[in-house]
Amino acid sequence: MSSPRRPLPTDLVALVSFDGRVHPNEAKPLDRLGLDDRAHPLESTIEQWFSFATGKHTWVSVRGATIRGLISARRRAKPPAWEVDALIDVEEDEGVALSLFSRMIGGISKQRAERVFLRLDAGSHLSEAARRAGFFPYTKETLYRLDSVPSSQATEVPFRPRDKSDLVGIFQLYSHSVPANVRAIEGATFREWQAAEESWGGSTKDLLLEEDGIISAWLRLLPGQTGRFSLVAQSTRFSTDDVAQSALSHLNASRAVLCLVPEYNGAWAACLERLGFQPVSAYTCYAQRLVKPAEELAQETAGQAIPV
Repeated sequence: MSSPRRPLPTDLVALVSFDGRVHPNEAKPLDRLGLDDRAHPLESTIEQWFSFATGKHTWVSVRGATIRGLISARRRAKPPAWEVDALIDVEEDEGVALSLFSRMIGGISKQRAERVFLRLDAGSHLSEAARRAGFFPYTKETLYRLDSVPSSQATEVPFRPRDKSDLVGIFQLYSHSVPANVRAIEGATFREWQAAEESWGGSTKDLLLEEDGIISAWLRLLPGQTGRFSLVAQSTRFSTDDVAQSALSHLNASRAVLCLVPEYNGAWAACLERLGFQPVSAYTCYAQRLVKPAEELAQETAGQAIPV
């Protein structure tokens, strides 16, 4: 019988060398999408599992002296939102996965987590276990990759740097651009939207397009040898292609570029393909609410500011 527990330092060697194979991380956090397969398998795995196995929000499943699986969770931008950043199921045993999910959820609930997110490969063998553990799928995504230096073609799209005072305007753009069923999970309120922001694994740069005093496009960039960017846009003056070309002009020092596109943004996916991007991976996003939303209105004093 296997049971989950906190990891020990000696678990690392057993985990990465079980059956003489290096077992992949089934969880797909944003900051590692498109990068794991490009590194040396053993080297990248040891680096990942060492950080997970020494973290306090990590659990392993054992049977006797044998490691059967591992799960690790971390906070997103704010304490109420968490994500599974490591999930390894050595035996592909649903029972092991369920025990790991159960222990993880119990552990982060004690940390006052309100939501937990999980991204898996589309068609992952752990999809059913995730559902049985209380996770539900709320959207699908495709990772696009450009394996060449982006075009430095000049555009007239007047992006400007983001200011702290722009956050509410960005949230309004998000609310108008993202379907209600996705917003209900990611950002039903301004506070929830802020909390659920994912780590990019580096220092990002945000640029905004403003039209008639309203933010109509939000571009996030992470320069590097492999550049990354995301875009939320509702421009009435510039085409999708114009906005995309402007985005790429900020990454012309990169040798390759990655962009994650949600399924509800078909126009954006088509634009990337016209620019030479190729789909390389598909994912399903899951979430679970650990705290039931309040069903009754709270009393407030007239004139009192109510945080959102």
